[in-house]
Amino acid sequence: MNLEAKLTFLQQFPLFESLSAAEREQLSDMMEYKVKPRFSFIYQPEEASDQIFFLARGTVKIGTHSVDGKEVIKHLIHPMAMFGELGLIGEQHRTEFAQALKEDVHLYVLKVSDLQRLMRTNFQLTTKIMNSFGSRLVSAENRLESLIFKDARTRIIDFIKDAVNKRGHRIGYEMLLRHSLTHQDIANITCTSRQTVTLVLNELKKSDLIYFNRGKILVRDMAKLS
Repeated sequence: MNLEAKLTFLQQFPLFESLSAAEREQLSDMMEYKVKPRFSFIYQPEEASDQIFFLARGTVKIGTHSVDGKEVIKHLIHPMAMFGELGLIGEQHRTEFAQALKEDVHLYVLKVSDLQRLMRTNFQLTTKIMNSFGSRLVSAENRLESLIFKDARTRIIDFIKDAVNKRGHRIGYEMLLRHSLTHQDIANITCTSRQTVTLVLNELKKSDLIYFNRGKILVRDMAKLS
């Protein structure tokens, strides 16, 4: 990947808005561009947490497995987002996995030590990164509350509404969400079962609240989706 392409990516990446032109050029020299095949692992538990990743294209799921082997998806990473950043706050080895979904992912890789060195000279960058950790903590707390206080159907609907609000596109009065998730993935995100996800989606479709097929969910009316 040439220098110009790296610089263009850094200019578009929200985290690096505060960097000077010289800092962007310095960072681009340290970054490595990689393409990972669909369904491949970017990292797995027990691997060293010495690299940070910045997603340019595709979708990555961050997750773990319970003692009985059940997959739990903690986060979905979309383009222009950072992941694998826990090494910045002392994680030595991964406790989660990061895996590409059903398309190749394009990403940039940076050593933790290189980003830490840049953070020591750019307070605004440090603040942005700390804010991202804060957002991650709030998201985890909200998810815990959802598991405690909401039933499976509500969690699935809330997931759809949140995904549509963040990444959906308006088509007339409707909202279209393109995604890379299977019903099992949605179940692993919402801590439900694949059968429950299928049942809820079919109920919503029968009520004409949504339409879905592989890779697409069309919400007829966000206000009525409940």
